[in-house]
Amino acid sequence: MTVNSPFRRRSARQWALAALTALALVAAPASTATASPLSTTSSSDGAGVLATNHKSPFSCGKTFYANNWSGGHSPNGSIDWQTYGGDAVGGETVRATAGGTATFDDEGATSYGKWVQIVHGDGTRTRYAHLATMVRNPGQTMSVSQGTVIGTVGSTGGSEAPHLHYEQRSSSGVVDTSPTVDGVTVSVGQKKAVTSTNSCGSSNPYTPVEVCGSGFAVIDQAALGSVGRTYLLYNSGTGSNCVVTLKSTNLGTPTAVAAFLEPQGASRTTDSGSYGYYAGPVKRSAPGTCVKWGGSVGSTSYTSGFEHCG
Repeated sequence: MTVNSPFRRRSARQWALAALTALALVAAPASTATASPLSTTSSSDGAGVLATNHKSPFSCGKTFYANNWSGGHSPNGSIDWQTYGGDAVGGETVRATAGGTATFDDEGATSYGKWVQIVHGDGTRTRYAHLATMVRNPGQTMSVSQGTVIGTVGSTGGSEAPHLHYEQRSSSGVVDTSPTVDGVTVSVGQKKAVTSTNSCGSSNPYTPVEVCGSGFAVIDQAALGSVGRTYLLYNSGTGSNCVVTLKSTNLGTPTAVAAFLEPQGASRTTDSGSYGYYAGPVKRSAPGTCVKWGGSVGSTSYTSGFEHCG
């Protein structure tokens, strides 16, 4: 799913030269790399491009600028999510704006850098680029719901400052030049502050990091249907892994939940019981060792293969 895209995040001094930059881009010769035919396809007619309702790609209550600026942004109609007020966007959690199947990729120091594409149930798609981290490795896929965490905001690829590059596309790859998120339409040339309502509903009050503790970060996760989700976290400072399973139904009521972790060549450690919110944390030190991990809520379970061997 490699796509070569020429967009870049402008530095402050470049904003004043937007028009000249646009002319330079038009006159520039085509790249010698083979680009996907969907990489720069756009349309000024947003009608019918997306039927899916999208929420902001950030956590509930977070407000950031959605900047659909004109003058050389490629593809035309894509949004740069930028810092609003005193809340810096760098490092923020990035969530799926709608459910679907996510695919993870990494363009290295060029183009999108670390990025995710989600294909939604109606065939439309969204893209999230310049990520600092992703919850799965390049080439992997995962099923996501609206609000599922897919990474964090960074400045990888062809970027000059932390921001989230975001696109809404039709099933044929046409970029919606007036995308709508959380009921706010942002057309080309507009910059609007959007407050997220993503994941604002009744939800588990605990997070994987809270359960595992300081120093741990989510490196993988798996949905347990609609009843919960199991997470694998890693502490790079100690070489320890941690698994926690969070419920999303029957919250506060003790029901069967489990989490397990198994370093390759060693025994499995499991935490299971009737819990109100989560199972775990299950922690094991396994630097440089592959691990098998997973969990369950009720009769719905997930078990990985041996992976994450770094």
